[in-house]
Amino acid sequence: MPPEPSPLPVPAQPPRRKFPSTIGGVLYILVLIGMGTGIGITWASHDWRLGIRVVAGALAAAAALRLVLPQRDAGMLAVRPRLVDVFIVGAVAAVLLVLVHNIPDQPT
Repeated sequence: MPPEPSPLPVPAQPPRRKFPSTIGGVLYILVLIGMGTGIGITWASHDWRLGIRVVAGALAAAAALRLVLPQRDAGMLAVRPRLVDVFIVGAVAAVLLVLVHNIPDQPT
């Protein structure tokens, strides 16, 4: 006995996107590129302070962007409520900058 045909048509799959759907998605990618650049500088050079400053700058930019972008445009920058995101990411950026400036150079 053949299976009965479905009374409702099966909806077609939407085409897959190859780009972010919000400006926040593009900015999130730029923040990730900045953080990757900072980590690369830290790993590849003898000036670890510069790399950590770049990472802290990318995090500070993410906090500022999260503060000014509306919820619908924030994309993946929006994880928690706005002020919680801004406080946590901004605090991590500030702590990294304070550590970079306060850790003394080690004699070689």
